[in-house]
Order: sequence, then structure tokens, then C-alpha cells
Amino acid sequence: MNIPDTATADKTISINALKISCSACSMHQLCLPMGLEDADIDRLDKIIGKRRRLERDEPLYKMGEPFRNLYAVRFGHFKTYQINVAGEAQITGFQMAGELLGMDAISGDRHHCDAVALEDSEVCEIPFAHLEDLFGHVPTLLRHFHRIMSREITREQNVMLLLGNMRAEQRFAVFLVNLSARYAARGYSPTRFQLRMSREDIGNYLGLTIESISRLLSRFKKLGLVHVDKREVELLEPARLKAMAAGTEQCSPMA
Repeated sequence: MNIPDTATADKTISINALKISCSACSMHQLCLPMGLEDADIDRLDKIIGKRRRLERDEPLYKMGEPFRNLYAVRFGHFKTYQINVAGEAQITGFQMAGELLGMDAISGDRHHCDAVALEDSEVCEIPFAHLEDLFGHVPTLLRHFHRIMSREITREQNVMLLLGNMRAEQRFAVFLVNLSARYAARGYSPTRFQLRMSREDIGNYLGLTIESISRLLSRFKKLGLVHVDKREVELLEPARLKAMAAGTEQCSPMA
């Protein structure tokens, strides 16, 4: 009987440890497997590559790189950004567990932005060629993927509206309400959470300066809307914040 050496055995264990079962993942109801039968989830399991760990500030992919995989965020947070003609970075989104990264590259086979971990994070690599093949066998998976793409398009449209027509107070209220809803969908508190991104990144995303973000936080605190302790934020008046985000309640403009 051939007994594998320790190095070979360790390598086999390591590879197996990198595989993940979609049905056992706490984020599977937010990710691609949503609504799939067990047999179809097993088929999806077979095409998923591996888990990939990233440290804070480590890039997941960069603009211009060839498109091979989609990435399902298993835990952690990411930001995506593009470099404009002036060489400045413009943040296009913040992603968290249960969301997909890499869809920007489907049309042109190359990534149109950079994706960077905001903290120690983990993703599941999903080879897109294999996923496309599976779409032909599992129509439910294709329909759910279309819903995810539609949601991303809607989010981008909302960002355009956010940057184009809203005052600073409304932009920030929308940002907080959006985070609240996304954390609630993941089973976390909708009123108490940490801002994983810096104030500078928030300002970049909302089209505001870091000084404006600091003033907005102070203002919302004085109005009794939020409590802030370093990066931890508690929403004290969620209904009022939603009204501000919807534009049905306003406060006087900042000086």
C-alpha cells in the first residue's frame, strides 16, 4: 500500500479546506444559490473554485486585468474605484458579505475598476465560463443572476442621482439608510454598525470633502439622529433619517 508523504497529505488537506459548500454558507440566501434546489446547489458547488483570503488594503483585481472569475464575498468589506483622466480615484461602491464582485467585466472581458479589501476578508472564486455553462442547465440560477445584475444597475443609477441632485444632508442620510438595510438583510442590527470605510472614502463616494463628512456627523449628532463613537454609528431616529433620504424631511443647509 502506498502511503502519501506528509507534504502531499498536507497539500490535499489544504486544497479541500479551500472548497466551500454553498448550502453551509451563512450568506447563501443573499448570493447565487438563493431559491435553488439542493441538487442544483450541489452542481454549483462543483464549479466554485476556492476561497481566497485577502488582507486589509490588498487588491482583489485591478482595472484592465482579464476577466475570469466572479467573486462572492463570504465575509469582510470591499471598495471598488476607477481612476479618472486626471489620475484621481473615484469610489464607485462598497461591497459586503453576500454580494458579487467582478460583474463590471462581463461585457468587455476586462475589469473596469479596482477592487480592494477594506479589512481582512474572504471571497469564493466562481469561474464565469463554468457558471455560464451551468446557466443552460439551471434556469432558476440564470433568473437569479439577472436579478442581481438588475440590482447592481439600479444601485449605479441611484449613485448617479445621489451625486447629481441631492444636497449633502440627503446624500449622507441615503448612505446611512442604505447601510442599515443591507446589514438588516444579513441578520445584523439595522441601527448599530461600524463604518468599515474611512471618512475620506465616504466623502469620495458621496462627492463631498472629508471636512463635510465630519461636519455632517457632528450635525446629525446635534439633531439627535445618530450617536457616533469612533467608527461605530447608532441610528437613533431611523424614521427621520429615512424621511431625509426620501426628501420628505429637510434640515437647513450647512453653513
